[in-house]
Amino acid sequence: MSEDAAPAAEAVTLGPLDIGRIMAALPHRYPMLLVDRVEEVILDRSIVAIKAVTINEQFFQGHFPGRPIMPGVLIVEAMAQAAGILALESLGLAGTGKLVYFMSIDEVKFRKPVEPGVLLRLEVEIVQKSSRSTKFAGRALIDGKLAAEAKFMAMIADPPKAA
Repeated sequence: MSEDAAPAAEAVTLGPLDIGRIMAALPHRYPMLLVDRVEEVILDRSIVAIKAVTINEQFFQGHFPGRPIMPGVLIVEAMAQAAGILALESLGLAGTGKLVYFMSIDEVKFRKPVEPGVLLRLEVEIVQKSSRSTKFAGRALIDGKLAAEAKFMAMIADPPKAA
């Protein structure tokens, strides 16, 4: 590095985050809270989170009897919830009541069924950020093997006013 070059900014890393910190960031609750633990958050960059998939999940009763498989839309939702934690923690808004809303979902691919008894590793990174929205790329892995991937966009907003 030349003397004129500025040193790279040091990344701020958080983690692990327990369920209390997750629930402070996200409004989701059982049965829709799909992040059980956050291993690491690199602010403004990425998150690694875990969803423990158990046979006790409500959706396994009907998807599918005799062959339980986690619905793909819930795998994408788990990635989106991890992205929400990343966005709120990065902006210092966790616990403020702000909500993260999906705006689009693209290039979703399901590579491997997610069955009860696995730890689903959710890896999400920020691809592009603007003042109004953020684009993310997410991956869901089982034992290091890709189960699903998606690109999605979200925005942060105030919750709707009570009627």
